[in-house]
Amino acid sequence: MDFIKKDIQDYSAKHTTAASSLLEKIDRETNLNVLRPRMLSGHVQGRILSMIAHMIKPQRVLEIGTYTGYSALCMAEGLPEDGKLYTIDINEELEPIVQQYFNESDYTDQLQYLIGNAMDLIPTIDEQFDLVFIDADKVNYLNYYEQVIGKMNAGGFIIADNILWSGKVTASPKPNDKDTKALIEFNKRVHDDPRVENVLLPVRDGLMILRVI
Repeated sequence: MDFIKKDIQDYSAKHTTAASSLLEKIDRETNLNVLRPRMLSGHVQGRILSMIAHMIKPQRVLEIGTYTGYSALCMAEGLPEDGKLYTIDINEELEPIVQQYFNESDYTDQLQYLIGNAMDLIPTIDEQFDLVFIDADKVNYLNYYEQVIGKMNAGGFIIADNILWSGKVTASPKPNDKDTKALIEFNKRVHDDPRVENVLLPVRDGLMILRVI
């Protein structure tokens, strides 16, 4: 993931608005106590998610992949008073930790935290979304995309994380691991999809931002 020079990353973080004390607590405790802390969105990416949410003021948000709740709380900062954010994760072991963080936040009444297989849960959510953040198992990115594209309001945004996959998507013409193959296919398919406009941001591990036409 650290293919951008550290001094540039540090400079970017230094010149980015600080996160809330709760987000700093989640960041710190995740790095101390939870496996694979690199899965956390982190400061700069978290502020990007918050900024996008503030810009579009989404009524309904869906997140696929909660982890420890950092990114959900970043996007919740831009919710209007009657907005709602659904977040799905398959890891029930983290549920008590995440729910505690959500309860400590200013958005607890606007957050719907669902535990289970996203492929099964997404069809049960009777909502149209303005913002979707995909940050779960890479082999299902295209499946998640196809599930949510029909639930998007026109002009809504889909954001997919880890799109550059530590640079692996460009490292070899014939990747041999399933995650890299899946992300290469996802990037190609959404780039060629006439239903969306897209931009790939080389931020952290890569963010693909898609606007539904």
